[in-house]
Amino acid sequence: MSMSLAPALPVSRHLLIGGLAVLVGLLFIGSLSAGRAPLALLATLRQVLAQEPSLLGLVLVEIRLPRAVLGLMVGATLGLAGAALQGLTRNPLAEPGLIGVSGSAALGAVGVFYFGLAQAFPPALPLGGMLGAAVGAALVLLLAGRGASPLTLILAGVAVTSLAGALTSLALNLAPSLYAAFEIVFWLMGSLADRSLDHVWMAAPFMVAGWVVLLSLGRPLDALSLGDEAARSLGFDIGRVGVRLVIGTALCVGAAVAVAGAIGFVGLVVPHLLRPLVGHRPSRVLVPSMLGGAALLLAADIVVRLLPGWPELQLGIITALIGAPFFLVLVLRGRRGEA
Repeated sequence: MSMSLAPALPVSRHLLIGGLAVLVGLLFIGSLSAGRAPLALLATLRQVLAQEPSLLGLVLVEIRLPRAVLGLMVGATLGLAGAALQGLTRNPLAEPGLIGVSGSAALGAVGVFYFGLAQAFPPALPLGGMLGAAVGAALVLLLAGRGASPLTLILAGVAVTSLAGALTSLALNLAPSLYAAFEIVFWLMGSLADRSLDHVWMAAPFMVAGWVVLLSLGRPLDALSLGDEAARSLGFDIGRVGVRLVIGTALCVGAAVAVAGAIGFVGLVVPHLLRPLVGHRPSRVLVPSMLGGAALLLAADIVVRLLPGWPELQLGIITALIGAPFFLVLVLRGRRGEA
């Protein structure tokens, strides 16, 4: 399928990045302010900086700050990984879960739930997710073989995703109690609630490492947009590019899923919306997609907290309600383009 399903309306890349950065900053502040308990952000921040103990200061530092930071980082991860994967496959319908990392990370976390390790040792949950992502990525690379084409990597990823999904369903089916099954399903819907700074420090190094790897793929992805033969003639090893992308995605998306659960559609929607604004050049959409993904997830998390009712909706439900109609529009446009 062509990458150009929307008309190109290129704008200044620096202007786009600056505008998105301002939007992310405003949404980050909004995330710190949003919640069921009213909080005067500036006054509370002064108390925190002055080391004056207060309940609102505790709420800001221990509850809202980790949630806002993770919303920014997880959204940036999903947006960047989606843009990189779409550049590799030259397909606007590709997203991070396509290469098996998300499913494997979810399976690793579900295993922690299943064996009761999360209650005994809370850090076991993100660690299990990251271990699952690493195993899944290694299995994809093993199945694809050395020098694999993008299509082979995707097929290997689909196989690993299917296996991880089947094992996750098996864990649900054999859950020792209804409570355990409920916890697994609840976590799989994705959320940023009840996360702490420990989750941030645990996931941040892996996410940043993944960002560095994926951002380094700009020139190879530009070359691949000209076709496999053109990329080879320019001196790029397509198989090595695919391996680097899988490793980078495993690092950052695996860490994101490990701490936030499975949050879909961000990596699909954001790159496709921004690509026409940068002239459909893969390298130029990477950074905007990071910022766009962060903005979308922060906004969705604010909506989750402001909606009436208790308990609050899971974040993955909101992103699915946004992404599913968008996905259908892409499919219908693709059908019209093929007619």
